[in-house]
Amino acid sequence: MKTDWLRCAPEVADALAEGRPVVALESTIVAHGMPYPQNLATAQAVEALIRSHGAVPATIAVMDGAIRVGLSAAELEQLAQAGAQTLKLSRRDIAYAVAQRRLGATTVAATMLCAQAAGIRVFVTGGIGGVHRGAQQSMDISADLMELARTPVAVVCAGAKSILDLPLTLEVLETQGVPVVAVGQEGFPAFYSRESGLKADFRIDEPAALAAFLRCHWGLGLSSGVVVANPVPATHEIPAAQVEVWIAQALREADEQGIHGKASTPFMLKRLAELSQGRSLATNIELVKHNAVLGARLATELAKA
Repeated sequence: MKTDWLRCAPEVADALAEGRPVVALESTIVAHGMPYPQNLATAQAVEALIRSHGAVPATIAVMDGAIRVGLSAAELEQLAQAGAQTLKLSRRDIAYAVAQRRLGATTVAATMLCAQAAGIRVFVTGGIGGVHRGAQQSMDISADLMELARTPVAVVCAGAKSILDLPLTLEVLETQGVPVVAVGQEGFPAFYSRESGLKADFRIDEPAALAAFLRCHWGLGLSSGVVVANPVPATHEIPAAQVEVWIAQALREADEQGIHGKASTPFMLKRLAELSQGRSLATNIELVKHNAVLGARLATELAKA
């Protein structure tokens, strides 16, 4: 990628040059995933957690005609305040945002692409996108799954967002050759809930063992990403049956209002926060922090090689 279009913050550039651990962070969760000021407070807390565990955080966004890998405090606040006015960027949207000098927040797919271009192998998010419910008719499948198939970055997440069709999401990941590794349990987590009723491909609990698996995966020439599924802490879990009640109502409302495509996930997350009286937002914040700790520990182990 042309260096004029990819600018690493000095802290990130120094860490990469010295082989120190760096953890990529998406910016859609800041601009579109939470309201202000919770989004800013969460982003700041996540970055602080990563630093406290010995790694350097690199929040990724498009600003001033370039992909920015690592944001200053002022830039992070600018992104948080802009919120939904910020372009939501997947792979197809990055060049437009850069060329038009638009402010853009990167999704999982776009963040993976940019992280790999910068030389970052570990990325922390809340939950990956996947196959949307009703995709048999709508063909609404997140670009995150295709990016995982071709971009060698480990994505630490709390599974896939529970608003999705999780069985079909796992089927697509299997077809694309993307390993799904659960941490601390055999089952694949469902974002707000620890268990989805589905099994992950593998279970690896310790960061050192995860790092060894990643080195082997990529060392064998396998160019896909890896889903590292880290379940939400039990103290912050919401029972799946309760989540399903809220999802069903939000899906009906989205259908009635004609909301689909890239607008569907922000709408669903907002409605779930409202229907749960803030409980889903609180769980979202806690699971991202939990993932940040694992991501920092994993990046630290990978940096030892």
